[in-house]
Amino acid sequence: MPYALITGASGGIGLAIARELASRKHDVLLVARSGDKLSAAVDAIKKDFGVSASYLSLDLELPDAVAKVFAWVNQNGFEVSILINNAGYASWGTVKDVPTEEFLGMMQLNMVTLAGMCKTFMPHLERHKKSYILNIASTAAYQAVPTLTTYAATKAFVLLFTRGLSREMAGTPVSVSCLSPGPTSTGFIDRARLGIIKDRAEKFSMTPEAVAKTAVSGMLAGKMEIIPGFTNWLSSKLAEIVPKGIPEGIARNLYKV
Repeated sequence: MPYALITGASGGIGLAIARELASRKHDVLLVARSGDKLSAAVDAIKKDFGVSASYLSLDLELPDAVAKVFAWVNQNGFEVSILINNAGYASWGTVKDVPTEEFLGMMQLNMVTLAGMCKTFMPHLERHKKSYILNIASTAAYQAVPTLTTYAATKAFVLLFTRGLSREMAGTPVSVSCLSPGPTSTGFIDRARLGIIKDRAEKFSMTPEAVAKTAVSGMLAGKMEIIPGFTNWLSSKLAEIVPKGIPEGIARNLYKV
């Protein structure tokens, strides 16, 4: 049976999507940095859902990461019919103050690795009667977010890249979707060093499991854009139609250093 390949799958939304797919009897391949977390996740998925599951521990920020994932898949004879590009992170702070390594690594992982995975795995996906790509963006993709400037810009790339790719693949076996979640109860805020808004964000947060259910259902239904939660959907749509200075000014005050 073909596999679903999920990046950033050691926790949070990525792991929740892997478990949601496994609950629907899809075999899964998990890729992330943390080998210990991946091993535990794979064991739990096998036990809970009775599907096949394997993992690759790899830093997806590395320039050759896509080639390494592709080689691992081919060497093990895995067939991939679902590709979930979830790996990504944010660093809070002004462009001037964010450490250069994080600044460049964020763009590499959030954009270059994601786009490279789509391009590299396209031949795998086209071999199947029906296959899917799900790229994870964010509600931040719909506006500039000062002090999360680079992160929001990378997610805007993901959104527009996915829209374009979806239309390019129309009429082929490959359905391409973009998920734009809002605040979600994961380690994202801690990783981004956004503790200043943690209490406020938690009031509006969805669980990773709820986001995953919406994501997988929307992907399998062939939706181009998936925004889980009515509040997130409404804020994203408003950001598209109101003058940009309004949501960007609100974001500046919300996330200010």
